[in-house]
Amino acid sequence: MRILFLITGLGGGGAERVVVDLADQMYMQGHQVKIAYLKGNVVLKPEHDAIELIYLGLESLTSSLTAFRRYHTLLNRFSPDVVHAHMVHANIFARLSRIFKPINKLICTAHSNNEGGKLRMLAYRYTHSWADVTTNVSMAAAENFEHLGAVPVGEILTVYNGIDLQKFKYRPDLNSQLREQLSVMPEQKIILAVGRLHEAKDYPNLIRSFHTLKSIVEGAQLPKLFIAGDGEQHKALLQLIEDYQLQHDIHLLGRRDDIEQLMSVADYFVLSSSFEGFGLVVAEAMACETFVIATDCGGVREVMGDTGILVPTANSHALANALLSALSLAQNLIDENNLRARQRVEKMFSLDGSVQKWLEIYAS
Repeated sequence: MRILFLITGLGGGGAERVVVDLADQMYMQGHQVKIAYLKGNVVLKPEHDAIELIYLGLESLTSSLTAFRRYHTLLNRFSPDVVHAHMVHANIFARLSRIFKPINKLICTAHSNNEGGKLRMLAYRYTHSWADVTTNVSMAAAENFEHLGAVPVGEILTVYNGIDLQKFKYRPDLNSQLREQLSVMPEQKIILAVGRLHEAKDYPNLIRSFHTLKSIVEGAQLPKLFIAGDGEQHKALLQLIEDYQLQHDIHLLGRRDDIEQLMSVADYFVLSSSFEGFGLVVAEAMACETFVIATDCGGVREVMGDTGILVPTANSHALANALLSALSLAQNLIDENNLRARQRVEKMFSLDGSVQKWLEIYAS
C-alpha cells in the first residue's frame, strides 16, 4: 500500500510524534510511505531515512497556490492509495485540494478537543463530506467536535494514539546516572512535566501549585520539578519562577531527546493542561511506570482510567493538594498503581494495536 501522511508541521509536539511513529511502523510492515508537511522546520523525523519528507511551503496565505501545486505534483508522482492528514491546517488543506485533484481515499485526524475557534469549526463542517473518514484521538475530543458542529453526530471515529512500548518502559539502570546529571540528591523526589511551553499546557497553573506545595513541604522533602519542552512562553515562565522565588526548585530543561529516560527516572509525572485531545505524554509516563497527576481535560480521563490522580483544570490549589497526596502515598501503593497503569497502556494504547486499527480503516 502507498501511504502519504500529510501534517501541518514536524515540530516537537505529540501529534508529530504520532505521525512519525506511524510512518516508521507502516514502512517496517512493507508499505511505501512518505510524509508531506505544510510549514516550519523539521524537529522530528522518522528513524528510517527511506521515508521521504516533502516540504510544501504553506508559510502564509500568499504561498497557498505554490503549496497546492507542490502537493498536486506529489500526488501525481506518488499516486497514494491513502492520504492520511493530521491536524487542522493539513486536514482542511487536503480536503480543499480534493476538489481539484481526485484521490483514492482521504482520512482526516484531529488531535485535540480544541483545534481553534468558530472559523476553524465552520471550515471542518463545510468540508466534512470531502473526507472519507474523520477521526479524533479520544472519545471526549470526538464528542466535543460533534458538540461544536465541526462534524455531524455519529460521523467521527475515535482512534487512540499508540505508544511504542519498547521505547517507553521503566529503566531502573538509568536512575543514578540521570539523577546525577540533573543534580538531584539521592533521597530527593523528582516531578516531571513534558510539553511545549504553550498556553494550552497552562504551566503557570503548575508553577503556582508548586509554590503552594513549597509552603507546606520544606527542606529535603520538597521535590524538584523539571519541565521539558520549549516554546513561546519560555521567558514568561522564567519570570514567574523568579517572582515566586523557585529558581532552585523548578528547572526548565528545554527541548530534550531523552523523554522516555526522564520519565523512567521521575518519581511523578504531572500534566497541568487546560485542554488536550488525548494526552500522549500521560500514556507515555504510564508506560514508564511513573505515577501521574493530571488535569481532567480532553481525553486524559480515558487514558488514566482508575490510575493516578485527576484534578480539575485551572485550579492550582487542587493540583497542589494532589501533588501533596501523591508525595504522601506509601511506596507499595505507588508501585501497585504504576503496574496497573503500565498494564492499561499495554491493553489499550500500544503502537502495534494502533497500527492495526489504521490498516483496517485504510483497507475498509
